[in-house]
Amino acid sequence: MTGAKITAIGTYVPAKRLTNADLEQMVDTNNEWIVQRTGIRERRISREDEYTSDLCVAAVQDLMKRYGKSVQDVDMVLVATSTPDFSFPSVASLIQDRLNIPQTAGAIDLSAACAGFVYGLHTAHSYVASGMHRKVLVIGADTISKITDYTDRSTCILFGDGAGAVLVESDKESTGFLGFQLATDGSGGHHVYRTGLAHTVNNIELVDTQMLVQNGREVFRWAVRTVPLGIKQLLEKAAVGLEQVDWFIPHSANMRMIEPICERLNYPMEQVLHSLVNYGNTSAATIPLALDLGIREGKVKNGQKILMYGFGAGLTQAGQLVELSLDERVGEPTSL
Repeated sequence: MTGAKITAIGTYVPAKRLTNADLEQMVDTNNEWIVQRTGIRERRISREDEYTSDLCVAAVQDLMKRYGKSVQDVDMVLVATSTPDFSFPSVASLIQDRLNIPQTAGAIDLSAACAGFVYGLHTAHSYVASGMHRKVLVIGADTISKITDYTDRSTCILFGDGAGAVLVESDKESTGFLGFQLATDGSGGHHVYRTGLAHTVNNIELVDTQMLVQNGREVFRWAVRTVPLGIKQLLEKAAVGLEQVDWFIPHSANMRMIEPICERLNYPMEQVLHSLVNYGNTSAATIPLALDLGIREGKVKNGQKILMYGFGAGLTQAGQLVELSLDERVGEPTSL
């Protein structure tokens, strides 16, 4: 079986900031209440004419500039998103065209909400390890602001927009992918959704606003109960102890969810990376954003073990344990 590793990373967030002070003018809330309950101080919001594909392209361009990478030999594009520009064509196919990736490459979107990026990593690793592909571009990106109800203070305080991209390449000598975990509970599908052609799920009538609807309390209960169990199962299969994990990158849902998960694992918050404070919950982009922030700040280094774990609508979750092996950087990252 062929080895695989993450060789490059790039990220992008829109320029517009939506601060807690801004939200105070929109709904009945205040900065102290938001920070205490979520850990978020601001989030980035895409322009009216800026879509998920635009964020993806900018993240890949950042990746190419920083690591001197070409996409001319990419043979598969995977985009994890819940907010595609269109129902079809896929965001991945739009990116293939805009970045002049060869037409011989495959291109598909993955729909796994906040776990999407990690599902993308798992899929990319499977493709490369099987020998079917050699260089896979994995992107997690969302413009959740476009489906957020800004009259609902329970959701509008949480979400922002962003994108993160990595290259997963074959390596004959070793693999950077050490273990994975997938789990799904479709019986909880009505706890986080946006209606489409259907308006019921699990025989439950949904609120048909075309906006994101979330039962935060039920999602919290599910995540805090099941994510620690999933992590323990992942590490057991990988034969790696939790004490050997250098950095834990959970989905940046909100701090009230991350903290009890770490408490149940007895994992120190000092070794947790998240992207909440300045970017909020960016859905499929939270994990690559947090990873890149750690790299930019000099915390995350090659050779370290990184545990990434996404969870969200579905209800679904996905974990991936990797040993980082980025190529040498040749350029400066784009400012976030």
